[in-house]
Amino acid sequence: MSLRADTTEVSGRAVVLLTGSVDLATVPTLQNALGRVIVEHPGETIAVDLDGVDALDDIGLGILLGAAGRARRNGGDVVIVCGNATLRGRFALTGLDRAITVNAALTA
Repeated sequence: MSLRADTTEVSGRAVVLLTGSVDLATVPTLQNALGRVIVEHPGETIAVDLDGVDALDDIGLGILLGAAGRARRNGGDVVIVCGNATLRGRFALTGLDRAITVNAALTA
């Protein structure tokens, strides 16, 4: 499995666009991308776009929670963008959507 993490800006907000699968083998890619963006944009809200993700395991959920915690300690935050109903259901089941804002689309 593979994961691609690209960073862009939309309406002045840093966005990490993920494509592929988030699993044990690809977690370092996710960690590095999120860590880099949080350091480069302290105090800002970072969006993580999961619309290109076809699988997200529990380790990936933990990485997202950890990234949100790091961003919040620096005065920022992390929001998730995900239109996939299956993943959104998983976020509700695990409570991730109570810890991190999840939007169906990227908002300004």
